[in-house]
Amino acid sequence: MTVDQGAPGRRPTRVGIRDVAAAAGVSITTVSDALNGKGRLPDSTRVHVREVADRLGYRPSAAARTLRTGRSGLIGLTTTNHAAEPFALTEYGWFTELVRAATGAALDRGYALVVLPTSSRHDVWSNVALDGTIVVDPAEDDPMVRELLRRGVPVVTGGHPGDSTVHGWVDIDHALAMETVLDHLAEAGARRIALLTSQEGTYARRCVDAYRAWCAERGREPLVEAYPPNTSGAAGAAAGRLLDLPAAARPDAVYGLHEGCGGELLAAARARGLRVPEDLLVAACGEESAHAAEPGLTTLSLQPRVAGSSAVELLVGVIEEDAARVGPRVPAQRTVPIRLSVRASTRRGATGSDDLSAS
Repeated sequence: MTVDQGAPGRRPTRVGIRDVAAAAGVSITTVSDALNGKGRLPDSTRVHVREVADRLGYRPSAAARTLRTGRSGLIGLTTTNHAAEPFALTEYGWFTELVRAATGAALDRGYALVVLPTSSRHDVWSNVALDGTIVVDPAEDDPMVRELLRRGVPVVTGGHPGDSTVHGWVDIDHALAMETVLDHLAEAGARRIALLTSQEGTYARRCVDAYRAWCAERGREPLVEAYPPNTSGAAGAAAGRLLDLPAAARPDAVYGLHEGCGGELLAAARARGLRVPEDLLVAACGEESAHAAEPGLTTLSLQPRVAGSSAVELLVGVIEEDAARVGPRVPAQRTVPIRLSVRASTRRGATGSDDLSAS
């Protein structure tokens, strides 16, 4: 059969499920079951129906799905940390990449992603009917997570949920991440490695714990310099405090735990006449423009694209499985691999770069 595409200037006729059923030679119920992965159909029938639907350009109606399932098709993504202003996290490459991957993963599964503003006003969500929400880098016993769960909204966190009870989470192996970057700095000759970190979030706390454990296992004295979040210039001031220590106590290597720390450390070193990497090794976590830095900055990537798509996959699984689930749900977990990219800021007497992945 052919479907009228409309005359020029006229809106094309929308292909409906009846058109697919007629073209495929099956019932409407069979089309619905084939496209939604339901019913007891032969694989050949499912493939045939999907091929016909693709050829005709059939797209399920979002309104019809809402009436049938009671779901809106909307997934929220937000965070309670890092930013006092709504959407300020979009300035960070890590968050931008995570959102981009999550958006694509949601669309692939028939959902749209809504990025909710960073806010302490929980009533912002009452205006949006969400099937589920991803909370990035939650706080300990996160009030936002508590409020979402109180409203009956499934929650998956990007980062360990701490004391919060959620449906699942996506996170890195913090001990492996710290061991990877700290071992690299030690192998590059560092004898006193400091950690520059924000004071907020389960990610920071778990990384600091892993750093202290690494130091204890190797008989090294830990040196942690923390700065308050949401404060302009705080990271740069904290970097300056580390490098202003007396020569005997000053670190010869610093790892910045958050995106942006690397640039602050390089600037603080230049201001004090310290050469990188000759006098100071510098590494940082994040997706910042490491190649554009001078010297090139060694970075530990938390693979935000993998994290974003994995979080959506877990959340959609929760949303679509809960309707048929009987009994309590065991929180789903997904570990995201890390990638250390070694560049000039930690390479004494060497050139080029290396990418080291670990999971």
